Amino acid sequence: MGLTRVSGLLFGGDYNPEQWPEHVWDEDVRLMSEAGVTMATVAVFSWSRLEPRPGEYDFGWLDRVLDLLHEHGVAADLATATATPPPWLVREHPEVLPVDAAGTRLDFGSRQSYCPSSPVFREATVRLARGMAERYAHHPALAMWHIGNEYADHTLECFCEESARHFRRWLRDRHGFVDGLNAAWGTSCWGQHYTAFDQVNPPRKAPGPVNPAQVLDWRRFCSDALLECFELEKAVLREVTPDVPVTTNFMSILHGLDYWKWAAAEDVVSDDAYPDPADPASHVAVALSYDLMRSLKRRPWILLEQASSAVSWREVNAPKPPGMMRLHSLQALAHGADGAMFFQWRQARYGPEKFHSALLPHGGTASRGWQDTLRLGADLRRLAEIAGSGTHADVALVLDWDSWWGLEAPESMPSDRLRLKQLLQSWYAPMHARGIAVDLVPAGRDLSGYRVVIAPNLYMCTEEQAGHLAAFDGHLIVGPFSGVVDPADQVHDGGAPGPLRELLGLTVDEFWPLPDGLTQRVRLAPELRGDGPPAVPARTWAEWLRVEDAEVLARYEGGDLDGQAAITRRGNATYLSCLLDDVTPVLTEVLAAAGVEPVADVPEGVEATRRGRYLFLLNHATTPARLDLREPGTDLLTGRDLRGRIDIPPRDAVVLRTGAEPVQAEPGVAGPTGAEPTEGER
Repeated sequence: MGLTRVSGLLFGGDYNPEQWPEHVWDEDVRLMSEAGVTMATVAVFSWSRLEPRPGEYDFGWLDRVLDLLHEHGVAADLATATATPPPWLVREHPEVLPVDAAGTRLDFGSRQSYCPSSPVFREATVRLARGMAERYAHHPALAMWHIGNEYADHTLECFCEESARHFRRWLRDRHGFVDGLNAAWGTSCWGQHYTAFDQVNPPRKAPGPVNPAQVLDWRRFCSDALLECFELEKAVLREVTPDVPVTTNFMSILHGLDYWKWAAAEDVVSDDAYPDPADPASHVAVALSYDLMRSLKRRPWILLEQASSAVSWREVNAPKPPGMMRLHSLQALAHGADGAMFFQWRQARYGPEKFHSALLPHGGTASRGWQDTLRLGADLRRLAEIAGSGTHADVALVLDWDSWWGLEAPESMPSDRLRLKQLLQSWYAPMHARGIAVDLVPAGRDLSGYRVVIAPNLYMCTEEQAGHLAAFDGHLIVGPFSGVVDPADQVHDGGAPGPLRELLGLTVDEFWPLPDGLTQRVRLAPELRGDGPPAVPARTWAEWLRVEDAEVLARYEGGDLDGQAAITRRGNATYLSCLLDDVTPVLTEVLAAAGVEPVADVPEGVEATRRGRYLFLLNHATTPARLDLREPGTDLLTGRDLRGRIDIPPRDAVVLRTGAEPVQAEPGVAGPTGAEPTEGER
């Protein structure tokens, strides 16, 4: 048994039968059976059909759909249908509609047209969730509950009076008394001292920059407010159907929601991912997000949505060329997914997503897309045995949402060019190219299972987090602008790197952001240089360091920083005070010192990952790739026994079953019984 009661790997997509006459449903389930579909996501946006009038339910059509799916061996990821309220609710209760920062109430007609704090909306969702749970608790098609949909995609925040009241309650719980809030927010600046909580509002549009500590707490509040909506429905589902797992679909590495907290609240991590077919490097960025999904609960996850070809929301919606749909699905499996699902099953004829691709395209079974669907379904049946297998990673990247929110605060930073996702990718991309597995970790997690830990940026750093990093006995890399502030966004005494000062053996004397277009040369010590150039460029950011107890591995060359330390090391802790164009020299030296090896020797364009005994080799290039296998095995996709030198066609793959023993779940390892994060890790 896998993540749900469905065995093997999940395959299917969002199914919207309410968009089609009933005579089409029979054809749908027949074709699902032909394609090997094992699960369909149903009723995501069906609230207005299930409850056409207040308290009046129409479950008959959904009964028939679920019966049809079950008869054809297709399980249901059944949504509670609360992703968007029905017209009658927002017309009878217009206060349910969200308000933007400028005070404009956003009307009905799209998705997520609700205020997350609205008690009317929350009560209505709970009633519908209970009705769904009681109706379908024992339906044999039910395999998983799906709450909401892509939380924070359209509505992350609402600035209405109800949200303001909710925000004040949240602040009271966090800070206790108004004096605690004043201290945390530094309200002595710009005369913002409060004498009562009811004087506090959300950070609405103001004449100038808003207090960054207020914005930081607002970011925390917005993530928590939406999580409360999820947990209210989950409580009902757990009460009525305690044995049915619950999920909601994440949106890769999303700024708005703290996914460490969210993942702790759900049973199964699921993700929606839409890499751009027109971007030849998009598979690298999506691999990073997949590794986050695997790391959130340290066990397999589900790719719940992806596109079979073009999407409908980019300025130019490029289709996926032959082979890419299959390759992208195999990539998710390579990074720990136990399912490759799609949006959607049948391509819509109307609405904003009518040009979004589907497993069954407008052209029907004569289309190229349908042949791709059939091929992928057959491949997933061949790969069924990989379900539940784990991934071992020797390297971890630190991702902390509080620090991210603080780093990207508007209008108050030395530079607005520091973007955390780009910083993560700058370290991840060269490891991905080498076939080195990477986990992501929150700043407070036990790091003992890793050899190398990299914090590309830890702008906000607590004493406890610094203690975790100091206790780590492997090799640590810390990026620039780290250890700057505490959880209240207040600069640490003595400045950066704050609680990391003793660990790194230095103090940042002054931040030195670089104007656009300006580069700063960094001359490397021989141990970093290797066979590469003696100096490398840095952009965007630099720092004037005061080195106290550290070895200097690189110095700035030329310009106002000439001769100043750029990269330092104390013990096994390396600090970069700048953003190098290419971190490869530092990374290569640290990985070698830590004894970190790639899972395979691969040429450019080939991605290599391992799940237990299964080695995935994915050729993302448009030309054939040749490589030498370290060990023989059987390609599950073709049944061939392979050894020695092999060729992989363009946009093709090999999934090799080797003799290696399956990985067991433990820190640094993902597996089907991986440990839940502790309170300190969330």
